[in-house]
Amino acid sequence: MRGSAAAVLASATMLWRTAEAFYLPGVNPQSFEEGDVVKMKVNKMTSQKTLMPVDYYRLPFCAPEGGPKMDNENLGEFLAGDRIESTPYRLKMKTDMYCEQVCISNLGRAEQTGLSPNKVVRAIRRNYHNNWIVDNLNAASKVEDDKTVTTRYWQGFPVGFIAPNSQKAYIHNHVNLEIQYHNVENEVDKYRIVRFTVEPFSLKHEFEPAEDDDDDDKTEDGENVESFKVAEIMNPIRSCNPANKEKKHTTYDMVYARGREPQLASGKVLFTYDVIWTENSSLHWASRWDIYLSMDNAIPAKVHWLSIANSLVIVFVLSAMIAAILVRNLRRDYARYNRLATDEEKAEDLEEFGWKLVHADVFRPPSFSPLLMSVCCGTGVQLLCMAFLTVIFAAMGFLSPANRGSLLMAQLLLYVLMGSVSGYTTARLYKTFKGKSWQKATTCAALGFPGVVFGVFFILDILALTQGSSDAVPFATMVVLLVLWFGISTPLVFFGAYFGYKQDAIEFPVNTSNIPRQIPDQPWFMGIPFTLIVGGILPFGSCFVELYFILSSVWMDQYYYVFGFLLLVFFILIVTCAEITVLFCYFQLCGENYHWWWRSFCTAGSTALYVFGYSFMYFKQLETNAFATYILYFGYMGLASLALFLMTGAVGVFSSLYFNKAIFSSIKID
Repeated sequence: MRGSAAAVLASATMLWRTAEAFYLPGVNPQSFEEGDVVKMKVNKMTSQKTLMPVDYYRLPFCAPEGGPKMDNENLGEFLAGDRIESTPYRLKMKTDMYCEQVCISNLGRAEQTGLSPNKVVRAIRRNYHNNWIVDNLNAASKVEDDKTVTTRYWQGFPVGFIAPNSQKAYIHNHVNLEIQYHNVENEVDKYRIVRFTVEPFSLKHEFEPAEDDDDDDKTEDGENVESFKVAEIMNPIRSCNPANKEKKHTTYDMVYARGREPQLASGKVLFTYDVIWTENSSLHWASRWDIYLSMDNAIPAKVHWLSIANSLVIVFVLSAMIAAILVRNLRRDYARYNRLATDEEKAEDLEEFGWKLVHADVFRPPSFSPLLMSVCCGTGVQLLCMAFLTVIFAAMGFLSPANRGSLLMAQLLLYVLMGSVSGYTTARLYKTFKGKSWQKATTCAALGFPGVVFGVFFILDILALTQGSSDAVPFATMVVLLVLWFGISTPLVFFGAYFGYKQDAIEFPVNTSNIPRQIPDQPWFMGIPFTLIVGGILPFGSCFVELYFILSSVWMDQYYYVFGFLLLVFFILIVTCAEITVLFCYFQLCGENYHWWWRSFCTAGSTALYVFGYSFMYFKQLETNAFATYILYFGYMGLASLALFLMTGAVGVFSSLYFNKAIFSSIKID
C-alpha cells in the first residue's frame, strides 16, 4: 500500500506543470480585416435561484430582422441547455460605436401591488443573467461604482437589478461592449479577438420614435452604412448627443450624473450600446481562455494544492494503518498457519483460528443476489473507465472549453463505448458465481443503470418543459440518446458478455465446501452501520474540496478546468476506497464472517452517501425555494451519487477479491 501512495506522489510531481488551466484551443482562429462584420450571439439566460436556464428571446428583447437564427449545436450543447442564437447588434472590426440604437421594446405593464409583474421583472427578481458571445468568446461582466471597477469572467451579466430603497426592478438597457484584439503575426491588416467584456448600465432614455424607421440606410447585403436610428432621444447623455463633435463613450459618470434616473423594467424602452475596440498585443489568441478558466485567479492554485496535501495525509494514514495492522498481523498469521502443529495443539484443536477458519467459505458466492452483484460491479467498472478516460483527456487538453458541450459529449460517448467492459465484467463474475441466467444478467447490465438514468432524466425533462426552461431536451435529441443506448451501448454489452462467458471462471486458491459455516455473533463495531460510516468518511474527506468546485461549475455557472488536480484527486479517491475496504475486509474475516462481497461493495460505495449528504449542505448556497428547483437539483445529484456508489463499490469488491486471493494463496490448507 505504500507503493500506491508513492505512485500518487509521483503523479503529483509529473502533473505539477499541467495541473492548472491547460487546454488545446480546439477551433481554428478567425481573423478579421478592419471593417469586417463581427457577429454577436446570445446563449441561454441562467439563474442561481431557479437553476432553470431559459431562452434569451423568451423575454421581449430586441430580435434581428426575420427572427433569431439558432446555431448548429452538438449533442453536448443540447444536453447542457445551450441555445445560441443571432442578435441585431451590429459590430465591425476596429470600428467604435457611440450610443448605437437597437430597437424600442415594450417590456409590459409597470409593477403594481396586487398584480402579477411582467416577464422581465420576474426574470430580474430571479437573478437571471445574460450570456453573450463574440467570436466564440463568452462575455465577461464589468461592474462599476463610485470607488471600484470589478470584472467577473463567469456567469455573464445581470438582466437588471433591484433598487435597495424602492425595491423596484430596473433593466440594463445600455451596454458598453469592450472588445480587445491583437494583430496577426505574419499577416498584414489581419486581427483576432482576444477578450470580450460587457459593462451594463440602466439608462432612462426619454425619446420619440423616429419618423423614418425603414431600411433606407442599408446596402443590398443588408449592412448599415451609417448609424441605425429608431428614436429621437430627448434627454441624451454626452455619448448619445449627435450635437457633440467630440465623440466620447458612455461612462459611469454620464449615466449616474445628477438628474439622471435608471430605466424601470416596464413600458417602452430604448436599447442602446457602445462598442469600444482596444488593442492588446500582449495577449495571444491561444491564451485568451486562460483568464476565464482560472476565473481571474478567484480561486488560487494554492487551494487545490492544500486539498491534495489533505488527501495525501489521509492516504498516508491509511497506508500506515495497513502497514502496521495488516502486514504485521499477516506475517504472524502466515508463520502460525504454515508451521507444523504440535501434538498438544492437535489434541486441544488449536491449530486453526482467525481468518483461516473461513477458508472453505470465503469465496462462496454472495448470499444475496449474485446476479445483482455481477451487474453492479460491471456497471461500476464501466463508469470507472469512463470517468478515468474523461479526466485523462481533459487533463491532456483535448476537451477545450471553446468547444461547448465537448465534456458532456465525451462522457456520454465514452460511457457508451465502455459497454463492452460492463458486459465482460458482468459475465465473468456471474460465471464465477455459477449463475445460470446468463441472458438475464447481460440484459440487466445493458438496461439496468441506463434505464434508471433515462427514466429520471425523462421526468426531469418534462419538469423543465413545464417550466419553459431551455434545459428541456428536444425530441430529436431524445431519439439520438435512445439510438446510442439501444444501437451502440446494448450491442457492445452483449459483445463483451460473449467474451466474458467464453473465459474460464475466476480461479480461487482454496475450494469451497458444500455446507456453509455458521457465523458467530459480531461485535457492534463490525456491524453494517459502523462500517458504512467509517468506510465512507475517509474517501469523502480526500475529495470534498474538489467536489465543492465541481458543484460550483455545475450549479453556479463557474468554470472548472483544473483537471490535472482532479486527476490526482481521482487517483487518491480510488486508492483510499481500496485501502479502507481491504482493512475492514480483514477485520471481518478475522471475526469469521465470510459475507464480504456486499459488505465490501457498500463500504467503499458509502462515499456516495456522504456526497449526497453534502449536496444538502451545498444547496443552501443557491438561495432557491422553488419546488421545481428542489426536484431538479436533488434528482441530478441523486443520479450522480448512484453512479459514484456503483463506481467506488466496484473498486471495493475487486480490491477485497485481490486481497483475499493473495492471503489465502499464501497458506497451507489441509
